[in-house]
Amino acid sequence: MAENLIISESANKQERYESLIPQIEALITGETDVIANLSNIAAALRYGMGFFWVGFYLVKDEQLVLGPFQGPVACTRINKGKGVCGTSWAEKRTVLVPDVDAFPGHIACSSDSKSEIVLPAFKNGEVALILDVDSDQLNDFDEQDQQQLEKLMRIIERFL
Repeated sequence: MAENLIISESANKQERYESLIPQIEALITGETDVIANLSNIAAALRYGMGFFWVGFYLVKDEQLVLGPFQGPVACTRINKGKGVCGTSWAEKRTVLVPDVDAFPGHIACSSDSKSEIVLPAFKNGEVALILDVDSDQLNDFDEQDQQQLEKLMRIIERFL
């Protein structure tokens, strides 16, 4: 099991992802506890990519319930279809938001959050959890983030 991440500070975004995702996979390989794995993934993403906030919301009793995260305190429960996370859950798709203030119904857990990407992970064809990544910069996420983070979500689905 890997216990240290090695990310070059001079690497560009693509190089960081290419280095980080295999390290995350190694970090969680052999561990069967979902919360332990999600905790390490959140920490690895925040540290390795320098994101403002990284966290998971787990589907429980028809709500998204806050799971492991790194960053400022967060909203504890989100209803289906509400905000960016609830929209991703309801529509079963990645939602990329360049400016959260322009997103109808955005839930402002932190006023410092400016842009966001939210991705679902599936178990038995249904959304089991959501990965929420926030930035304190406008328009901070792009197709490259989406492709790489969706790759990570397929890894996560293997242990759900």
